[in-house]
Amino acid sequence: MEECISIFDMLKIGVGPSSSHTLGPWRAAERFLSELKTENILQNVTQIKVDLYGSLSLTGKGHATDLAVMLGLSGQDPEYIPVQNIDGIIKKIEAKNEINLGNEIIIPFYFLQDIVFNKNFLPFHANGLTFTAFLLDDNEYQTTFYSIGGGFVVKEERVNAKKKHQIKCAFPYPIQNAQELLDYCTTQNRKISEVVYDNEKSMRSEAEIHNELMRIWNTMLECMYIGCHSEGILPGGLNVRRRAFDMHQGLIGLANYSNPQEWLEEIRKTEVKFRQILKWVSCFALAVNEVNAALGRVVTAPTNGSAGVIPAVLMYYLTIENHEAGEKEIKQFLMVAGEIGSIFKKGSTISAAMGGCQAEIGVSSAMAAAALCEVMGGTPDQVQMAAEIAMEHHLGLTCDPIGGLVQIPCIERNTMGAIKAINAAELAMETDAKNAKVPLDKVVDTMWKTAQDMNSKYKETSEGGLAIAVNMADC
Repeated sequence: MEECISIFDMLKIGVGPSSSHTLGPWRAAERFLSELKTENILQNVTQIKVDLYGSLSLTGKGHATDLAVMLGLSGQDPEYIPVQNIDGIIKKIEAKNEINLGNEIIIPFYFLQDIVFNKNFLPFHANGLTFTAFLLDDNEYQTTFYSIGGGFVVKEERVNAKKKHQIKCAFPYPIQNAQELLDYCTTQNRKISEVVYDNEKSMRSEAEIHNELMRIWNTMLECMYIGCHSEGILPGGLNVRRRAFDMHQGLIGLANYSNPQEWLEEIRKTEVKFRQILKWVSCFALAVNEVNAALGRVVTAPTNGSAGVIPAVLMYYLTIENHEAGEKEIKQFLMVAGEIGSIFKKGSTISAAMGGCQAEIGVSSAMAAAALCEVMGGTPDQVQMAAEIAMEHHLGLTCDPIGGLVQIPCIERNTMGAIKAINAAELAMETDAKNAKVPLDKVVDTMWKTAQDMNSKYKETSEGGLAIAVNMADC
């Protein structure tokens, strides 16, 4: 039985601003509740304590880790919670000093003392958190989780954080690296998306795959729509002004539409000049990550901090490259992107706390480049070349968010990742794959080695780079 990662593990719907620091801890809290129920001790809990370690502690406030933990303990689901309800739920917990644990039992909860920020790192992974439940009989129940990037959560006893937490399955085409994927495409004479589709059909019906892929795309589209139509200042104290709104107004001018689908068609009708292409792509990416920074709903692709790259590149394809493209091409794009992301997760990491921003923006750019290359007619060799080119030019990118917020330089980096993805796809399309010098697997391996060599202060700690060169007062 092979261990496999579904594309739906790589493309998740959740709440911002961070997959590893918000979505992961939120999911960890849900799993903790599940364990309490399995042990039949939920009703006996009198108090909960949560210890955050390493990067979760150092940048937890800026990433809303404490809020995510409280929402998870309250029994809220990040995929479906109305985002407008988040503020009210948190304020109620803080005002009453109590939490409705699992939405079943109300216990005292003092968030300033019951969530502890420990700056020391646990040896297993940079993103550790421990839950302790105190029980009526004076016993305790304690468990530790690790948020390893992209919303993936593993238990302490896992042997290898960067390669575990994969769904047990029996794919007809089990894929652990890029060469295996390419071999299947060659022997079966199929596109990457077709191989991926057959793998997914071993787990879900065709209708389920269609519906879920379109739900992911519609969430991306809605996120871009909201971001392009929201103005003001982002929360967190940096006083970062939303830019997508003004950029969008300048690009679309006077237009008549009332929903995301009509908006998409309106953009397709817009005459786009060469210089405006860069602006449109940047606008789409900015929009997503401004929504993400404001605790909005995004698609983790493969992380929240890099959530703007793939939607921006897919939107570029739909509005500029191919106005006739529809659901078929959207699904094809997302399947290729998800598979390339899984290869990076298996062979390296998608956690900035482990590998710096190359693990987020770099991977998302590679995913988008590969997907764009296939829908533009690229061969499987060219698709992998596109991913390799995109990552090659992100190697060594550090993660040093100012104030621990997913805003500076994170939001702008999504625009850069999207533009590089388009450039990488174009370069691959114009290249004979036989002349490729660096296989995708080599760049995946190099990325992991670079991550291991990178100084820890440049791995989402706010202790190096821009984070210390620029303080909150400067902003």
